[in-house]
Amino acid sequence: MAQKPSIPKGTRDFGPSEMAKRNYIFDTIRQVYQLYGFQQIETPAMETLGTLMGKYGEEGDKLLFKVLNSGDCLSKVTDEELRERNSLHLAAKMCEKGLRYDLTVPFARYVVMHREELQLPFKRYQMQPVWRADRPQKGRYREFWQFDGDIVGSDSLLNEVELMQIVDTVFQKFGVRVQIKINNRKILSGIAEVIGAADKIVDITVAIDKLDKIGLENVNQELRDGGLTEEQITKLQPIIQLTGTNDEKLNVIADVLKDSETGLKGVEELRFILAALGAANGSASSSEKNSVAASVLKNELQLDLTLARGLNYYTGAIFEVKALDVQIGSITGGGRYDNLTGIFGMPGISGVGISFGVDRIYDVLNQLDCYPKDATKGTQLLFINFGERETAYCLPVVAKARQAGISTEMFPDSAKMKKQLSYANVKQIPFVALAGDNEISQNKLTLKNMETGEQMLLTPDELIEKLK
Repeated sequence: MAQKPSIPKGTRDFGPSEMAKRNYIFDTIRQVYQLYGFQQIETPAMETLGTLMGKYGEEGDKLLFKVLNSGDCLSKVTDEELRERNSLHLAAKMCEKGLRYDLTVPFARYVVMHREELQLPFKRYQMQPVWRADRPQKGRYREFWQFDGDIVGSDSLLNEVELMQIVDTVFQKFGVRVQIKINNRKILSGIAEVIGAADKIVDITVAIDKLDKIGLENVNQELRDGGLTEEQITKLQPIIQLTGTNDEKLNVIADVLKDSETGLKGVEELRFILAALGAANGSASSSEKNSVAASVLKNELQLDLTLARGLNYYTGAIFEVKALDVQIGSITGGGRYDNLTGIFGMPGISGVGISFGVDRIYDVLNQLDCYPKDATKGTQLLFINFGERETAYCLPVVAKARQAGISTEMFPDSAKMKKQLSYANVKQIPFVALAGDNEISQNKLTLKNMETGEQMLLTPDELIEKLK
């Protein structure tokens, strides 16, 4: 007996109705990016491990899917190395390529390789699948799509403002209430500096970024495991648990970081972003312009000092988006990465970007049933097949309907009427056209509304006009 086929854990099949929904997501985000002047690129599914390794931190490196070398992948491995069973060492010898972990590092590589062709600042969007060897769970997949937008070649914080507006516009179009969280890696570096743990910035950011997932007690334990002293952890507590309005939080943290030049720079950058978003609303008073209430954003923008974004390449403002009405992880994230192209030999090109998690957004829209009716619209009109003569009569009308932009099918077989109508019902085709001897003699067709059962005798032109 043949083995039942399956797919790897953490991956999914998508049928026609599901793809119609996903294409609605892709098209909506694409239209917003294009509205802001972004251009589309694509990069290969595989990158060299030299491109990928060391860009995502130690945890990220562990989640890379590595691809075995073609041919005899063991040719460079000795028997002694095999006996040692050191998986990391063996992978380094057996694998030269890996599946991309995200779209940002491949984009940085693209910018370096194509620098002479690009007009800076360069605004790019890219929608492709990425892969992570993570433990599959609700909302977390091993293969998933990202939809990124990046601006490189400009240090202006107006780029961050624009990305916040893009995020807000996309989720307004989806009809999903979200909270946009924002922080700055310079603030986190300043915090590490003032508590006397500047060399532990990676351990601190990785740990506090998990606050929502594992809770304060476990975060503190991770900080201990990372080498922070009890005194340093104690100093972190009021910062991690800071509450109040965005302005109140910034005022408190500015005071905490008064001796950190880096930290105060991060505070200054966040003040600009929040002020610019508020100032875009002409009705806001001068006292309101830094407040979320006065913002042009329809969704809440919240300063969250525990937001760290685990990826090491972020250097400035960082953002994350959470759905308010569905329990799921981050559905969009991003930030400023001033030094990313420097690791590929081209320092000095600043960048900032966001990534929409398409698979999680798909799950959110499904749970909230936020799809407009026409987003999943398929075939509008089905022509019944009664035989060769009737089909020959209908085919020119089928072609004319398609030319008019009406999604149309001709049932391929001269099957029983019940079977053809059942096909229309299962596919939720709203209209059926049929032509028998009576219709053909009058140069007309019968159009049936499958929902109401109403039937009309129409000429081909009348039928097409009605469905248009």
